[in-house]
This record gives sequence, structure tokens and C-alpha cells, in this order.
Amino acid sequence: MELLPGLPDHLALECLIRLPSDHFTVAASVSKAWKAEIQLPDFTRRRNAAGFARSVLVLAQVRVDPAGKRTYDVMPTPTSRLTLWDPETGSWSELPPFSGGLPMFGVGVVGVGSELVVMGGCEPGTCRISNSVFVYSFVSGKWRRGAPMPGSPRIFFGCASDSARVVYVAGGHDDEKNALKSAMVYDVARDEWAPLPDMAEERDECKAVFHRGKFQVISGYPTEMQGWFRADSEALDVSTGRWDHEEDFLGAATCPRTCVEGGDGRVYMCHDGNVMARAERTWEVEAALPAAVRNVTHATAWRSSLLVIGCERFGEAHRAYVMNLKNRSWKEVAAGDEYGGHVQAGCCLEI
Repeated sequence: MELLPGLPDHLALECLIRLPSDHFTVAASVSKAWKAEIQLPDFTRRRNAAGFARSVLVLAQVRVDPAGKRTYDVMPTPTSRLTLWDPETGSWSELPPFSGGLPMFGVGVVGVGSELVVMGGCEPGTCRISNSVFVYSFVSGKWRRGAPMPGSPRIFFGCASDSARVVYVAGGHDDEKNALKSAMVYDVARDEWAPLPDMAEERDECKAVFHRGKFQVISGYPTEMQGWFRADSEALDVSTGRWDHEEDFLGAATCPRTCVEGGDGRVYMCHDGNVMARAERTWEVEAALPAAVRNVTHATAWRSSLLVIGCERFGEAHRAYVMNLKNRSWKEVAAGDEYGGHVQAGCCLEI
């Protein structure tokens, strides 16, 4: 079946890759052939190569339940949602919720092609650690339940994607608060999990990035060292299945929460009032953080830009700034009170 009657498929595909990303849901309903083409990983690669892909950021964000009324001795009930920010237009919106509500605390949020993978966290209402996996398609505009993470429940794990097909997961702790060294990989298209070789060390509250073809798991701490973060990292070469250890990756023992892969061959981190960048084996100061976000709670990088969200002092309202990684200039992001809640996790997708 022709994609567009009267046109060779290669020309019809040139038309399809030029569609705005927010038109995918409508386009996928036109025909089975269009839907199948738009859902292919190669479709996203073609859009990226041609310069038509659009960056969108997804944040797992705490909000106050509108039904919750604060009194002198009762605090509002915290809930979570997934918010969507379009850097090109500056617009904020909310992704449709999935049945049962969004897990909280320790949830993993990763982009794979045109799909968003949300895994783990605590179940709403019970706070039990969940091994659930939910996948949102930006093509269909719908959620589906994925195969749950195998093994014992885990939370505060590191996770990262190759952006094309799979999600890697490592570390965290189980429901007995035992730090973990195990790792696994999830093929989103096949909805299948597979084990990976264990890391050498237990790593609770680690941070993971996919960097230069490797799944890098940064810092964390073992069971007996609760809250005492390490300075090292372990990196899985996905082509060989071998872990490599780097003793002093961070330079000093610190929480790795703000470590992100910048897409330019460097890893970035917010530390001691500055944005730091690591190209080879040394960290260099890129720029000072704006005073309003010196206490950074979340960072996400995309296309030579770095989004940081935080506050000047603990307890103050969160604000967001974007740094241009080429000229090191800052610009505040207008989010409004509605989208000012604490960010638990986030990622960028190129759609």
C-alpha cells in the first residue's frame, strides 16, 4: 500500500518526517501504513538527521492535590503528575494520567524514541515499592502497561536509555533497604527484560547516564554507608557486556543527582554553586549558577542547553533557568505557580 497515492514511498516519507510532532496522533489515525511508518525507530532517526525533530522535556513533578485543604494541623496531600515543557514555544502542559495514578519517590523517567517509559517508584496510597512499567506513546497519545521489572522490588535506582530502543537499570535498594549491585536492560519494542552482569559495588541512590556508547552508573553508596556517597563510577560497555571502574569519577564524594549527559560528549553536574563539565577525566567550571537556583534539585540537558530547577534556599519556591552551553548565558523559564512543584525525575525526548 502506498503511503501517499501517486507518490513513490521515499518522497511520501519526506513529507511525513516534516509533520509537527503534535500532529503524530492524528497522522497515525489516517492509515495503518502511516501509523506503522511513524512508529518505526528509523522514522525518528530520519527526522533527527533531517533536522525536523523537536525537543520536549518531561518532568515527574509533585503537586498539591487541589482537593487538599491546608489547616493549622493538616497539610495538603501530595500527588504527582507528568508535565511537558516545549523549549521552542515555552509552553507547559500535562500528560494524560494513566490508571491508578503516577508512582512517587524514586520513579525512573526515560525517553526511548517517541515513547516515554515510567518505571518503579512508590505506589500511590500505599507507598509500597512498585516494579511497574508504563509506556506512553507520543504517536498514539495513549499509555500501555509494560512488563514489570523482574526480581525483588527496587527503588532509587539509576536508569538511562540509548534513546533508540532500550532502557538500562542498575543499583538502588530493595524493600529491606539493602543496596543493590544488579543490573538489567528493557527492550521497549519487544517488552522484554534481560539480566546484565552485576556491578562490582552496591549503589543506592546512584545516577545513570548513557555516555559515549556506555551505560555509566555514577556514585551511590552501599548498605552499610547510608547516605555516604562515593566518588567513583562503573560503566558498562554495551558492545562487550563488560563493566569498567573509574575510582575518582566525580573528583570528590558527592550526591550525583544533577549529573547529566550533555549530548556533546561531556557530562555536566551542578556543584558548589557552579555548572561543571567533564570532557575526559577532569572537571572544569562552565558557569556560575544563578543565585535563584543555587540549590539545584533537577537538571536535564538537550541540544546545547541545560535546564536547572531549584531554589535559592531550602523551603523556597522552585524556579527554572536554561543555560546555553555554547555561550554560557542564562535565561529564566516562565513556568508559573501551576508548574512550580518539586521535580522528582525528568528526561528529554527528540520527537
